[in-house]
Amino acid sequence: MSTGRIAFLGDINGAPGRMVLEQQLPTLRERYGPLRIVANAENARNGSGLTPDLYETFRKFGIDAMTLGDHVYRDARIVPILEDPTKPIGRPANLSARAQGKRIVRIPASEGFARDLYVFTLLGRVLMPSILANDPFACADEMLAAIPERNPLVLVEAHMEATSEKGALARYLDGRVAAVLGTHTHVPTADARVLRGGTAFITDVGMTGPHDSVIGRKAEQVLRHFTSSMHVPFEMGSGGEALQGAVVEVSLDTGLAVSIERIDIPADYSRAPFRTLHSR
Repeated sequence: MSTGRIAFLGDINGAPGRMVLEQQLPTLRERYGPLRIVANAENARNGSGLTPDLYETFRKFGIDAMTLGDHVYRDARIVPILEDPTKPIGRPANLSARAQGKRIVRIPASEGFARDLYVFTLLGRVLMPSILANDPFACADEMLAAIPERNPLVLVEAHMEATSEKGALARYLDGRVAAVLGTHTHVPTADARVLRGGTAFITDVGMTGPHDSVIGRKAEQVLRHFTSSMHVPFEMGSGGEALQGAVVEVSLDTGLAVSIERIDIPADYSRAPFRTLHSR
């Protein structure tokens, strides 16, 4: 059986996330040998949104495709890139039909990975009031029906708050896609597994960013808000940076998963770009 590995990286969060991504991508490649790397980049611009410059930076790092979630339009400058069919980045598929941007990304086959890879994101509807989304289950059916291949190789990002909604989506798609990978909460879960039908699933792959924080933001500011009920601006945290995600090994014959493994690679503070920021 011919197989290949796909790495999916959890939400790249602000400058700390960008730095650990740049520093530890070589470690990821050496340790896991992925032939495709996909990343959620919706928090890259100081925790909310993505700019065209950051998109190009991540492409230069070697990221093959990017996804966005509920912060998809926080920086409107990204819209032309979302609209460009040559740029491997997509908006959530289950937004309004009037929403701008591609709903699915295709990474073409290449030497060593002889299958097209299709990637799309579905937003949750439970406990996510910041953006209106359509039924993710019906949208998944629609997206899969539109792919021209008979047994396509598909990775689905479940950008959702509720663990139950993510788990239900994974069960719904079991046997029809290679993986359903949860994002959005920035907290990695310990339930990575391959379901009975051959779909890899993890409730949340975690965050590529600063973990000495409250899901990426300065803890003291979040605590001030929770203990006072007052509005407090949440600035990006720092410290405890790690590159997190999951690696899925897929059968290039069936388009289904063989295995899934969590990624958790901490920053090396003795090396650039952290050396001048941390004394440890």
